[in-house]
Amino acid sequence: MEKPVSGGLEWRINVPDGTSKILAPECSSYCKPWLALKGLVGGLVARVLKFLEKAWALGVSEPKKVIHGIKVGIALSLVSLFYYMRPLHDGVGGNAMWAVLTVVVVFEYTVGATLSKSLNRAAGTFLAGSLGIGVQWMASQSGEKLEPIILGISVFVLAAAATFSRFMPPVKARFDYGAMIFILTFSLVSVSGYRVEKLFEMAHHRLSTIAIGTSLCTLISMLVSPVWAGDELHRLIHRNMEKLAESLEGCVAEYFEDNQSGNPSEEDNSKKAQAYKCVLNSKATEESMANFARWEPAHGPFNFLHPWKEYLKIGALLRNCACCIEALGGRLNSEMQEAGHLKGYFRDASMAVCSHSCNVLRELSMSVKTMTNSSKLGASVAEMNSALQELQNALKSLPTQLNLHQPLPNKSTENKSAARKDSAPPLMGVIPLATLVSLLTEIAARIEETVDGAVKLAELAEFKASNEDKAAQNQPDSNNRSSDNPSRKT
Repeated sequence: MEKPVSGGLEWRINVPDGTSKILAPECSSYCKPWLALKGLVGGLVARVLKFLEKAWALGVSEPKKVIHGIKVGIALSLVSLFYYMRPLHDGVGGNAMWAVLTVVVVFEYTVGATLSKSLNRAAGTFLAGSLGIGVQWMASQSGEKLEPIILGISVFVLAAAATFSRFMPPVKARFDYGAMIFILTFSLVSVSGYRVEKLFEMAHHRLSTIAIGTSLCTLISMLVSPVWAGDELHRLIHRNMEKLAESLEGCVAEYFEDNQSGNPSEEDNSKKAQAYKCVLNSKATEESMANFARWEPAHGPFNFLHPWKEYLKIGALLRNCACCIEALGGRLNSEMQEAGHLKGYFRDASMAVCSHSCNVLRELSMSVKTMTNSSKLGASVAEMNSALQELQNALKSLPTQLNLHQPLPNKSTENKSAARKDSAPPLMGVIPLATLVSLLTEIAARIEETVDGAVKLAELAEFKASNEDKAAQNQPDSNNRSSDNPSRKT
């Protein structure tokens, strides 16, 4: 039983002797703040542990990112010596902090990004510093009254022109950071030069420290476990081809499989069918990687003039193919139950088209990955087109199988309308299958365009011959040698 007292509740319990006792709370009022503090600390500790767990998982899955953090730490430690060691500090004056700031803003994950920022920063600083000193000398020769006017006009004109240039696509793609540094450095040199006497010495020290920071970042990025943007772009393209093959295979298999709840294959196919989303979201990454790859020197199988633009074209073709697969998946999921028993009529032909299309994508992925000309690619494309023709023929022969083209009997109007109603259900079942054939035809066309793009890349990048081609070329030579020298036939 309960009894309200003074704005609260009083709990009582009945005892065997017929009386009641007040049930006292287990904890008094002074325990509430302690419990709140304990819950707050416990929640904070749990969040920290969860963050550390995610960080550990990221480090295990991608150790290159851990190494990148170590590289940045090494660079900052080395550049800090210009503050700790007196001879180095005296050599650059009080501008040693510019070297530290340069390392922080310039050091990026890939070599190409680091080189891009380093060269942009160095070029922007040098050009702006030179123009700033020249404008300052011209203004100083004009007299005290005209000096601030000339400086203000020069800052306005050059800053406005540099800012406008950042909207131009070529500048924005490769020199946007350099234009920003140019505006910053020129403004600092021009404005500070009005009050600073030793302007040339200050500019020299800042340019020296920036050169030290950019050189250190470039050397560490290239020599200590380098991550090349070209390699990342190359790997991204051939992985996207594999993901498209996986997604197409899972999408078609999910449509034709028996819908049984709890079927492990159904769950696997459903996961595979979503792989195309990674391809759709890779445009920004591909463009940035291609931009940074142009700054990198020759490394591995990639020379300095490697056709990185062709990777962007192939990436665009893969996204077009991914859009078709997305439309196929969405359409088939909405029509899963509409086709009914007619699905079995198209199952083998559709699965054949899917299988050969996936083979083309996987063969193309292996060719790009190994940078070799595939000897099986042409045959795989021919098999895909042949399977697609069989699927289209099956669709054309379907109305005959369903007797949809038989003439209506010459009877009364009621009998004709009843006959049309009987023919409508099979016709409604044909529409989803016609959609399936149309989308598979479009996907095959997109895949063939991707093959053409990869062939062009192979020509420009001078892909090597595959092992099968080398063996085929060496086989006649060995036969000729054996026939020319009979003594070897023992």
